[in-house]
Amino acid sequence: MAATLKPGQGPLDYGNRWWLKLLFGFIFFMLYVPIVTLVAFSFNSDKRGIVWRGFTIDNYAKAWKNDALIEALTNSIVIAIIATIIATVIGAMVAIMLWRFRFPFKGAYEGFMALPIVIPEICMGVALLLFFNESGMMSAVVNTPWPINLSNIIIAHVAFCFPFVAVVVRSRLVGFNRQLEEASKDLGASEWQTFWKVLVPFMMPGLVAGALLAFTLSLDDFVITFFTSGPETVTFPVKVYSLVRRGVSPEINAASTVLIVITIVATVLAMKLQAPEKSGKG
Repeated sequence: MAATLKPGQGPLDYGNRWWLKLLFGFIFFMLYVPIVTLVAFSFNSDKRGIVWRGFTIDNYAKAWKNDALIEALTNSIVIAIIATIIATVIGAMVAIMLWRFRFPFKGAYEGFMALPIVIPEICMGVALLLFFNESGMMSAVVNTPWPINLSNIIIAHVAFCFPFVAVVVRSRLVGFNRQLEEASKDLGASEWQTFWKVLVPFMMPGLVAGALLAFTLSLDDFVITFFTSGPETVTFPVKVYSLVRRGVSPEINAASTVLIVITIVATVLAMKLQAPEKSGKG
């Protein structure tokens, strides 16, 4: 005879497992307490930012007046936006190609495409540095107008980010019903109309998720940026690294908090775009 389950209890009900709650609390603590600490100390009145002295918002004003820090933050945001757009387009096309078509050495192509994901960033950074030096692109962008002097970093970030977009979009395409395409064509739609009206809307959650992943990876990348940036180009992670070597100041905490807020806002917007539209009919 099967055991009788109590109300609210199911075969996968782990609510009464104290160790699971403890594990969840430990993971939550390890992930979010450092972020909360960073945000809290961005309001610290101590100049060195080590000991809590009191609450102030002057650190944000100082960070705003720090031209070098603002320039680095602006560079990072511009690079992330441009690299995300390009990486999303390339990643989506690669995902469609791998999902729909068969061609020689497809397996080898998939393996090479995944290299930026699996190889260490330091190796990719050195490889890109050698490529830019040998091709003359590193010297070509020195003393050029902004944001043209960011081109090396943008190219490097696109090369690093688009495989992630391709993986996310392709995983979304696996669940696509090919009969929808056939029905669209039977109704008189062209190949291009079928792509925009049927395939792209289905891909949209994957495109948004991949774009958000690419934006985050580009925004906080340090290793590849450090190797591919020119002498006159500084991004926010590189700038913070140079400043942290002399100690963590409240200005750095304030600027980092702003970056966290930008990331959270981008995540919320992406989740809203991924959410299915609700019909206005009752």
